[in-house]
Amino acid sequence: MRLFYILLLTLLFGARLNAQVELRTEYIGSSGFRDEDNKKTGGKGDAKIFSVNARIPFSVKMNENNRPTVWGMSIGGSYTSFNNENMDRALGPDEIMNAQIGLFHMRPISERWSILAMLGAGVYTSHTEVSDVGLNNVLGNGGVIFIWHLKDNLDLGLGPVINTLLGYPMVFPGIYFNWELNGRYELKASAMNGLAVSAGVQLREKFMLKLIAELNGALALEKINGKKMMFTHSYFVAGLQPEFMINKSFSISATAGISAGRNAYYQERNLKSVFKSDDEKRDPRFTAAPYFSLGLKYGF
Repeated sequence: MRLFYILLLTLLFGARLNAQVELRTEYIGSSGFRDEDNKKTGGKGDAKIFSVNARIPFSVKMNENNRPTVWGMSIGGSYTSFNNENMDRALGPDEIMNAQIGLFHMRPISERWSILAMLGAGVYTSHTEVSDVGLNNVLGNGGVIFIWHLKDNLDLGLGPVINTLLGYPMVFPGIYFNWELNGRYELKASAMNGLAVSAGVQLREKFMLKLIAELNGALALEKINGKKMMFTHSYFVAGLQPEFMINKSFSISATAGISAGRNAYYQERNLKSVFKSDDEKRDPRFTAAPYFSLGLKYGF
């Protein structure tokens, strides 16, 4: 799980064509905390997440094969608040603030292939004090993804991505995956900004009911006792999501379901720690809990 989530962080934004702003608030109910030996610690906690993401294309041009050339920008931020009981501060911070900005450029290079270039940076802290943000809290990333348009509704991509998660530039494999089936019945799966899968049915002209599954998270970069550390909070959720289309541009969605588990742990920012493998241990985590969210989406 550790390596998978690090690779997930390499793609902080995708390159879709439409401009969009999305606001979301999430609540993960209280559950018990288990350590890396899968033992109960007596601690428990819940989490509240507030996020906003905006995707703004500056220029979109279509070629004769209906493939786009896009220049754009992506801006996002999230705030995570933990309400932990019977847990030492050494097990995790009380809050996490993340903010990212990125530029992207996508263009076709043949009938079936496109190239996506990305460059961005973000701030990842365990506090909300702007004056306390230092270089240690900054993570830069960039990369080039080669995208194969296997079908009109299916894109697969792979390429080198560089980020500074370990405190210095490292190359990781970047993954791009987008699949959509639209109509009265809708099926979507993507690996661009987190992992998301949804299956829905149009019950009314402006009402759709979906089953969703998502993997999301947040990161805090800190210095503890002179060591560079990172705290990872990742969670997998699944649930039922009704979505109401107010008009062509604005929609509201609500989700009720379960957080199957959420990892929460510190590790050093070095290769040995990140790629450490121990089959007898698991990432420290909170157990399953109820999950609720409310989202607002506006496209323009």
